[in-house]
Amino acid sequence: MLANDTLVDADRVLAAKGKSFYWARQLLGSRHASGATRLYRFCRYVDDLADEDQSAARSKKNIAALRESIQSGSTADAVIRDGIALINECQIDKKVVLDLIAGVWSDTELVRMEDDTHLMQYCYQVAGTVGLMMCKVLNTDHPEAEPFAIDLGMAMQLTNICRDVQTDALVDRRYIPSALVNDLAPSELIAPSEEHKQLVKQAVATLLDLADDYYQSGEKGLSYLPFRARLAILVAARLYREIGQKLRRQQCEYWHQRIFVSKAKKFMITIEVLLTAPFTLKFWRYPSRHDAKLHEPLAPRDSKTLLSAQGHAN
Repeated sequence: MLANDTLVDADRVLAAKGKSFYWARQLLGSRHASGATRLYRFCRYVDDLADEDQSAARSKKNIAALRESIQSGSTADAVIRDGIALINECQIDKKVVLDLIAGVWSDTELVRMEDDTHLMQYCYQVAGTVGLMMCKVLNTDHPEAEPFAIDLGMAMQLTNICRDVQTDALVDRRYIPSALVNDLAPSELIAPSEEHKQLVKQAVATLLDLADDYYQSGEKGLSYLPFRARLAILVAARLYREIGQKLRRQQCEYWHQRIFVSKAKKFMITIEVLLTAPFTLKFWRYPSRHDAKLHEPLAPRDSKTLLSAQGHAN
């Protein structure tokens, strides 16, 4: 029996740091809502290991300890212990979790994305993996669902990157590939000069367009999910996608203010999904196949799970 204080703490973390998911979670049944909330807390905890300590050396030490805990299945840390319990309960492949940890580890190094391939590999590590884990938490055992779950996670990560260009630049990180911004330093992205504004805006627009390709693919795979989970994840995806749409409406000028989706807009998006999605064929019908081109940047990765997903996609 899961301790009540574990659920309370997981709920607190989701409410504070994952507002879009917290909103969409209301559409899930209690068991799936509990699992999804616990998964979010664990993944947020992993992500914070790279972000909340100013010492890269301490961050690496903590991430290395986490990796050892996942491999051994034992830890004294309450959050990691619950994460391991969830991994076992849902039969999540540890390789997927280790891929997530590898992505977070890379954030403790100098972050200067070289090209689209490196960016998409990173997006797989820190977000595509979460999509795979969420499939298991939501009791989806169709292998064919995996590439679509990866795509939805990657789309959301691309949205995060576009929204948080300034926030990341302030901690000396640049996720926008060099070719899109002429290898500008993070300091030059915080508040772009007149000379660089158009270049940077076009780079953000390009990544948002790329995110749309992955959103479209990800939504196609939602038919593999149970009915309520299908609605919840679709709402979460549409809320995230709205961040990108809102950024577009302000000409991709991210430096003015951090984009967020108001409660009124969340309500409107939710109602639209509930009133329209169940009446479309793609909501009920499995997609004919996955577009393998979307995973071409991931091919060099030595990931058993990813290669399996690609095998089902082709």
